[in-house]
Amino acid sequence: DGNKQTPYTETDGPKPINIYGASKLAGEQAIQTIDADHMILRTSWVYGSRGNNFLLTMLKLMKERENLRIINDQRGTPSWARLIAETTAHIVKQSLLERQQKTFQSGLYHLTSSGQTTWHGFAEKIKSIAQSQNKRDVLKIRDISPITTCEYPTPAKRPMNSSMSINKLQDKYNLTMPSWDASLELCMEEMS
Repeated sequence: DGNKQTPYTETDGPKPINIYGASKLAGEQAIQTIDADHMILRTSWVYGSRGNNFLLTMLKLMKERENLRIINDQRGTPSWARLIAETTAHIVKQSLLERQQKTFQSGLYHLTSSGQTTWHGFAEKIKSIAQSQNKRDVLKIRDISPITTCEYPTPAKRPMNSSMSINKLQDKYNLTMPSWDASLELCMEEMS
């Protein structure tokens, strides 16, 4: 529900506050009831160089507007779609070996970058990277003002904290997930 002050762990009881969260939980529960091997990977704040996502929306708006107002009281971890895909491939490969060795155990893991920020912090980092890539002449943006969730009402209620602990994933699969801002920089370099 976003009320926890620290990152959520896989053992925290889910309490969805909107239809989207409830549908994701229903999917997890349906998979867990089937008598078959499974792996559930939770992620959040996904962005990439294609599709509709926060990164691409911000870059578009920063070319069109001088000022933006972005929420600064919701926390989470931006996660690059490519990182999610590559990590998933690693997990699948290891899981297949475990199945051959008959040591595989179904599970639920959080898969995000490391660290956390706010939507405002995410937008500021996008601006900073874009400016460092010599796109200043393309960007109109001058100021990104922090606002509260109450100042930007949306039809669906949003969790104030959607950051997730990735310790279980890192320990099980011997991974060190990169920071959200390092991943963002790699993504934006790839885009340019």
